[in-house]
Amino acid sequence: MKANMGSLDRILRVVLAAVFAALYFTGVVEGTLGIVLIVAAVIFALTSLISFCPLYPIFGINTKGGK
Repeated sequence: MKANMGSLDRILRVVLAAVFAALYFTGVVEGTLGIVLIVAAVIFALTSLISFCPLYPIFGINTKGGK
């Protein structure tokens, strides 16, 4: 797994994960949508942590820059 995420991409994912978690844990979003948001938050946080998004190679995206 080669890193394919740049700093801005990682920061945005962490911010979105935090927002999704806050919406769920404050009770703003509940039920199925809440569970979907929590799953997305976990995925965003994990991919940001390892700097790799498995969907990026499929679509030929690389936000890391450089060669």
